[in-house]
Amino acid sequence: MTAQDLPKSLIWATRGRSWGFRFLLDGGQSDPLLDYERSFAHLEDEPTTWRRTAGKVALRFPDPLGRKDAAGRVIPHEFVVSGDLADEIESVEDGLQQIWPVVAETYARVWDAEGPPSVADLGFTTQDS
Repeated sequence: MTAQDLPKSLIWATRGRSWGFRFLLDGGQSDPLLDYERSFAHLEDEPTTWRRTAGKVALRFPDPLGRKDAAGRVIPHEFVVSGDLADEIESVEDGLQQIWPVVAETYARVWDAEGPPSVADLGFTTQDS
């Protein structure tokens, strides 16, 4: 998977040390909330989860490095994976191996910023370089 694939394949919601829960990637949608809510329906209390529905994969896991927000809560990472990439993810472990390495460096750069990152801060692109 390349950075060019990410914006169209992933909805990514998380929070930072001092900025609140938000979508960092929107899967190429103007409003990813509906897909997000459908994918995570009835999984609200599960700290770690994987589920396939309607050709998409809902994936949630705690920050692999144990990072916490300013209130001391472990930071969750929630993804809705679509397209060919969704076919490759059959478990939380698959998600950790397939998705996390691609976003880990980006998250490390932005998680402790005072405010939420902009699209430019994330550094992903949809155009070939």
